[in-house]
Amino acid sequence: MDRMGKIVFYEDRNFQGHCYECTSDCPELSSHFGRCNSIRVESGAWVLYERPNYAGSQYILTLGEFPEYQHWMGFNDTIRSCRLIRNTSGIFRIRIFERPDFMGQMMDFSEDNPSLLDRFREIHSCKVLDGAWVFYEQPNYRGRQYLLERGDYRRFTDWSALHPTVGSLRRVQEF
Repeated sequence: MDRMGKIVFYEDRNFQGHCYECTSDCPELSSHFGRCNSIRVESGAWVLYERPNYAGSQYILTLGEFPEYQHWMGFNDTIRSCRLIRNTSGIFRIRIFERPDFMGQMMDFSEDNPSLLDRFREIHSCKVLDGAWVFYEQPNYRGRQYLLERGDYRRFTDWSALHPTVGSLRRVQEF
């Protein structure tokens, strides 16, 4: 069963200016608005991208209001594509590895973890067994975000990271 979602993009801060409502995946948003300074997520969980066709920096948003781009940890006011995240309820399980191709020290998680750096210097591969997860470059859910959905990731480049540093991880849940 396909999940439903609704997100509203506003060109100006505090939900002002031209707005665009979106209820499904959209590979190209620049024809609907030029900049994005605030967002309301009315339902669903979404991943936003700075470039068209689901490329560039990612931002994961769940139900709530974001009156300016810093509230979703945005680097700027550029959002060019978005898609609805599936598998945001039920069981969550992820297995991380310190080396590529599922080698080296391994650990399983079923809950959020605000700091991985005390256990792993680097994470080179992982298997998302259930649910959708976000890797953050820094502890306490800060820095660049990477969405990982069910599947195998043999190298950190498979989740579009530039390097294997993962400081924290969090489940993507709808509330």
